[in-house]
Amino acid sequence: MPELPEVETVKAGLAPVMEGQVITRADVNRPDLRWPFPEGLAARLTGKCVNRLRRRSKYILADLDSGETLLIHLGMSGRMLISGQMPGGFHFDHPAPAKHDHVVLHMATGARITFNDARRFGAMDLMPTDQQDDHWLIRDLGPEPLGNAFDETYLTQRLKGRNTPIKSALLDQRIVAGLGNIYVCEVLFRAGIHPRRKAGQISAKRIAGLVPLIRDVLAEAIAAGGSSLRDYRQADGELGYFQHGFQVYDREGAACVTPHCEKKITRIVQSGRSSFFCPQCQR
Repeated sequence: MPELPEVETVKAGLAPVMEGQVITRADVNRPDLRWPFPEGLAARLTGKCVNRLRRRSKYILADLDSGETLLIHLGMSGRMLISGQMPGGFHFDHPAPAKHDHVVLHMATGARITFNDARRFGAMDLMPTDQQDDHWLIRDLGPEPLGNAFDETYLTQRLKGRNTPIKSALLDQRIVAGLGNIYVCEVLFRAGIHPRRKAGQISAKRIAGLVPLIRDVLAEAIAAGGSSLRDYRQADGELGYFQHGFQVYDREGAACVTPHCEKKITRIVQSGRSSFFCPQCQR
């Protein structure tokens, strides 16, 4: 599933094509994805101007001039692909309609935004912009890891005394929004913390040290366009490249990258998800 860097990359790719532009027509080709689409989705999008694109956790939010916000969740395999007229005078021919093109937004500029989702685990919803914090997918989210509310004091307090493994704690969207399996594995390797360590048993100093590491890993991944594993593509159809810099994720059996470490990367399963780590460098 795309994590924060992938969603941020897609949002950044869509912004020049959608922000300040009118949706002249919205084609909704099925009644639902993971959940039913909101009633009248096509009509409520058609003719509306996209004032601004934002990201909250793993969701793209498009604020419309109607006072509603379109929430987009890419799910496991969702893609937002651009064709037609692009900023800078570039033009990409519209592809032939594909089987899994579930929602198509036709922009006044001639650009087309296609939401393609083969597995249909993605979602779209509409909500009043001024009530977005009450939406059931957003209301319980923790702070953004790249925002000011996420700092050493906050994380130390939230993890103090917790009996859950540190890997599970950092994946808890109520503690910090947007982190997923890939980047938590990479962060814990850089921190030298074993994914099974109980969060409440890690010193406050080491917990505080996770904050800059989280920000560093996310910033590097965003700069690389995210990580392309299986279905992920950027909005222009290109792959992300951060996977070429993985130090532990998906490297089971490979040599640890730490100089003079002779151990191999190990994989374990925690709560149904694979955790990758070095058994010598992470304690």
